[in-house]
Amino acid sequence: MRPVALITGASAGIGAELARVFAAHGHEVVLLARRADRLAALAAEIAAAGAPPPTVLAADLERRDAAAQVAAELAARGLEPAFVVNNAGFGLSGPAAALSRAEQLAMIDLNVRALTELSLSFTEALARHRGGILNVASVAAFLPGPGMAVYYATKAYVLSFSEALHRELADRGIRVTALCPGPVPTEFQARSGMKLNRAARRLAIPAARAAHIGYDSLMRGERVVVAGLGNRIGVVLMRFLPRSLLMRLVDQRSRIVRGD
Repeated sequence: MRPVALITGASAGIGAELARVFAAHGHEVVLLARRADRLAALAAEIAAAGAPPPTVLAADLERRDAAAQVAAELAARGLEPAFVVNNAGFGLSGPAAALSRAEQLAMIDLNVRALTELSLSFTEALARHRGGILNVASVAAFLPGPGMAVYYATKAYVLSFSEALHRELADRGIRVTALCPGPVPTEFQARSGMKLNRAARRLAIPAARAAHIGYDSLMRGERVVVAGLGNRIGVVLMRFLPRSLLMRLVDQRSRIVRGD
């Protein structure tokens, strides 16, 4: 079984950049997302740069059988993960009671359930290769999020779950890192209905920079990494502010961004 780096949400944004970073460091990558045409183009780019040709898996991780399907596809190709990168996810902007309940439950399926299942499905292979898991959380994980309540809650889960796994799997030689970027200009904003205001643009970092930070932190075995100096300062300051004030600030920002 050849060791690979399995990267979800690899068709764009941070996921595509993570695929490029892993490939540039000599890892054979498996690109997983729904848009097969995007994955094929990225695979061709990576192979043209001299890296091992990536494997493309087009799958919808919101499906309940997705993780089993991915495991079967990898096994059929003689592949097993040395690294699992859970980047796939999306957000929705607006009051939770006003947004589509079905879409919000689908968000939980992707951001939480699929991430959990993929994190736990390959621990034997990860231990064999002394590899690791990189879970993409967010600065949103550190505070409540009126105006994006379910999204913020899913990222809080990702952070808590990753930190616990970091402790539980350490004795087996498996690294687990939670990457917490702040604003990153990607397709995420268009799907979520968010717009980056002036303050958010000041804190934004390129997707490529977030990917490099995530990769380097995983290889060093760090538990949590907040990408970007401004975001790290913000997370520290949050610890000294009352939750009620944080909620008001997030709610006000959400209303301004939505134009309410």
